Formats: sequence, C-alpha cells, structure tokens
Amino acid sequence: MAFTLAHLSDPHLAPLPGPRWSELIGKRITGYINWRRRRHLVHDADVLAKIVADLKAQRPDHIAVTGDLANIALPEEFVRGRDWLKSLGDPQRVSLVPGNHDAYVRSGMGYAIRNWGDYMCGDHDAADFPYVRRRGPLALIGLSTAVPTAPFMATGTLGKEQLERLGELLDEFKRETFRVVLIHHPPASAAGRAKRLTDADALKGVIAELGAELLLHGHDHLTMLNWLAGPDGTRVPAVGVPSASAAPGKSHDAAGYNLYRIDGAPGAWTCEMISRGIDPAFAVTEQRRLKLF
Repeated sequence: MAFTLAHLSDPHLAPLPGPRWSELIGKRITGYINWRRRRHLVHDADVLAKIVADLKAQRPDHIAVTGDLANIALPEEFVRGRDWLKSLGDPQRVSLVPGNHDAYVRSGMGYAIRNWGDYMCGDHDAADFPYVRRRGPLALIGLSTAVPTAPFMATGTLGKEQLERLGELLDEFKRETFRVVLIHHPPASAAGRAKRLTDADALKGVIAELGAELLLHGHDHLTMLNWLAGPDGTRVPAVGVPSASAAPGKSHDAAGYNLYRIDGAPGAWTCEMISRGIDPAFAVTEQRRLKLF
C-alpha cells in the first residue's frame, strides 16, 4: 500500500502578536516595519486554515513542515506556533525543520526548541540536527539551515558537522528506505545572495555522492522543482512549495502544498506528486499531478 507524505511550508502565522517596544530591538524593528507595510497583506490566517483543512481531508500518513512558522521571532509567536502544530497533528505524525524567520534573532532557536522540540527530533533523540525519523518505508532526515543574520539578510547555513552527519545517514539508510531530506533553504534557487543557502554547493556534493530519493524545502515561497545530480547518473528531485498562507494575488504564488504517494521497494520506488493550492476564488483545488519516478 502506498505511503502518503504531505509537505507544506512557510505558514508565517498571522496575525503578528503585538510586540512590546523593548522587543523591537535590532533586526526585529525592520521585520516589524516590513510586516506592517506589506507582509500582513500576504499572509492570511483564513487562507492557511483552508489549506490545512484540505490537507487533513486527504488523510496523509505523515506531514512535513519546512519552517518559518514565525515572522520576527517574538516569544509569543513560538507559543502560537506550538498551538498550530498541535492542531496539525501530534509529533508522531508531523515533522518540522526550522526556517530563517524562526531564528530571526539569536534567542529564536531557543524558543523554537522549547516549544517545538518534540516535532523536530529523531525517534530516540532530543532536538538536534540532522535528526532521523522512520515512518513506514521512509527515513525522514531533518536539517537546520536556521541561523540569525544581519538586517535585510535571509541566508541559511548547514555547516560542516551537519553535512558530514547527513552523508553518514544517507549512506546508512540507502539500502532499505525511501530517504526524504527536509530543509528550509533550497539547494537550487533563483533567489539572490541575501537569501541563499551559503553552503549549497557542499550539500549538492553530498547528494551527488550518496543520493536521496526526495528533498523537500520552502523559503522561496514558490512552486519549484529542480533536479539534483545523484550518484551514477541518477537525479534527485528537490521540490519547494509556496507559503501555506499566501493570499491569491498578493505573492509570487498563492498558497499550496504537495502530497507524495510513495510505493515500491528499494531500487524500484515510485513517487507521484500531487499539488493542491488555493485559487482566485479562495477554493483549494488540485493543480498538478506529476510522476517523479
């Protein structure tokens, strides 16, 4: 029987909590101004609720969320994020990796681990990256690119330690599982230097050497499909989704999510991708169906 994995990203939970002036220090002040000027028009709580309701109606076996629950990493955003994750499912059914907005300031990842830690840890480990979760035929490998950056920067970094451990995990699970890499920043992106994954080439090198069956990301708020080089001439699909709260006509791509129907066995996997998203009439519909392999 096929295993169904759902993927959504970048919910940027709205509305933004009212900050105290003492909290608007450093990078938060620029993010707050940006929210008040533009971003509050893009990220719509009603749109997100429709996306989540439609996702649940599809009854996936597991849900992957690739970061950016927060906007400017206010403490209250992490409490709200916890409530939203619980509404999506329990930690056994939902896997999370953080995004750059979750680490908007240096204290952000501490809040994230305290509030969301049981959604972004391995089956037998506390929150640490990379983590591994076994679900059905899948090995979900969660990475963190979430690092605090200067104002007007949104870069992500994995670092040598995560990359080395990723290689070990991809090698360990290659013979028996469908390996799914979860990451916020895409390894292949059209975004500028201010939003890039700084060690994308190193990540692509690990994938080229050891392979993976699927890589899922967010960050760019776009419907994306790039093919990464794998070992022995194989290719690995790297798939991104729009912000799950993006109102139609207010962003690059309106809100959406993907389902992956995975079947088969090692060496003979099949994977069909079904993209669902919100249309101009604010209804969630199927938009694309593609057999990845």
